[in-house]
Amino acid sequence: MADAARKRIWGWMAFDWASQPYNTLLLTFIFAPYFATVVGDGAQAQVLWGTALTVSGLTIAVLAPILGALADTAGRRMPWIVLFSALYVVGASGLWWAVPEAQNVTLVLAVFGIGLIGMEFATIFTNALLPTLGPRSALGGISGTGWAVGYSGGVVSLVIMLLFLAENDAGLTFLGRPPAFGLDPDAREGTRAVGPLVALWYLVFMVPFFIWVREDATRALPRVPVRQSMRALGTTIRRLPEDPSLAAYLGSSMLYRDALNGMYTFGGIYAFGVLGWSVVDIGVFGIIAAVTGAIFAWLGGKADDRFGPKPVIAVSIWMLTGVGVVIVTLSETAVLGIPVAPGSPVPDIAFYICGGVIGGAGGALQSASRTMMVRQANPARMTEGFGLYALAGKATSFLAPALIALATDLTGSQRLGVSPLIILFGAGLVLLRWVKPNGGRAAQWSHASSSA
Repeated sequence: MADAARKRIWGWMAFDWASQPYNTLLLTFIFAPYFATVVGDGAQAQVLWGTALTVSGLTIAVLAPILGALADTAGRRMPWIVLFSALYVVGASGLWWAVPEAQNVTLVLAVFGIGLIGMEFATIFTNALLPTLGPRSALGGISGTGWAVGYSGGVVSLVIMLLFLAENDAGLTFLGRPPAFGLDPDAREGTRAVGPLVALWYLVFMVPFFIWVREDATRALPRVPVRQSMRALGTTIRRLPEDPSLAAYLGSSMLYRDALNGMYTFGGIYAFGVLGWSVVDIGVFGIIAAVTGAIFAWLGGKADDRFGPKPVIAVSIWMLTGVGVVIVTLSETAVLGIPVAPGSPVPDIAFYICGGVIGGAGGALQSASRTMMVRQANPARMTEGFGLYALAGKATSFLAPALIALATDLTGSQRLGVSPLIILFGAGLVLLRWVKPNGGRAAQWSHASSSA
């Protein structure tokens, strides 16, 4: 492989490393549980958090078709990546103002949503570059390694946060010292620094991306107007019933990815409200999940090469469904509905194990899902296929947060509030039965491409 091509691949993977802390530190393990202290009530915080994610998800769902269509044309992607990167940085930086028991909760959620939207749309455009990084036979390995690199970035940033910044109720970091740089633990400045840290991390580690990743001018087609792009996308969507395997896969992945994101998003808030964990405890949980995620994203790629992506996806969904059952039945006094002695460490240990399974199964699932999209998509229109994959992932990104917020509000229980995730995983597994391992029309597409 030429040195320039290798650098381009590593530059593309730099986006995963640079952007992952938004998911790891803000969406899941540090800011999400800290947000409960901003509100002051765990159940109410879960409702507000779910509502904010629902609004962000709806915004993504409305705009994603337009941006996905643009990503599938010959129009330039880099200016869009720069724009959404700016939203990412501005939104993350603004979380510094999330002081304990703040009166500006709406503003805090707004800036978080701005950063989240920036991160999600930047991902759409960087994912659209994946098919240009190498031959089809190499894309699975590139995708799996990219996920592993991203999880590794999440681990490193989380370790830095826990060791030097995030304070517990006693005002001390994991090292037993006050937060670095003279930050005031009473004002939770160490934990609030997570926003600026995520923004700075992104700015620094996106440098290789912008230096090494160039849009391939040799593959460029004449620029396509937005209206024409939208008409082409509409035609593709209308023709989905002609390929039941692709349609079933898009539906299946839409549901199980939404459920997985729900687990990631609400894991920290759940641990804070149900098990009484501190931010530091949740951070350790996050490290376990991220480490297993990196390992199993890479191992999942190996299993994918040997058995194909469909078995990897199915096994991962079953494991995550089992975790959902454990979480719903878990409390400080019971595991799987079986009572334990007061003060027993068993519930905490069980949730740490759940974190490892979520990270490992989630990493393998996401890696295999990209590879499955390669098998389902038309080889002659691969970018369009990944555009549809991105749209499917974003179109119902509000569903899991909305269902969790509704279930929590109706039952008044954080444990029962996450039960809709089990249903979403089950529905995704059912639809997966109609997905053909090598795509429903792959043979016809390949024949048509060779004939042309």
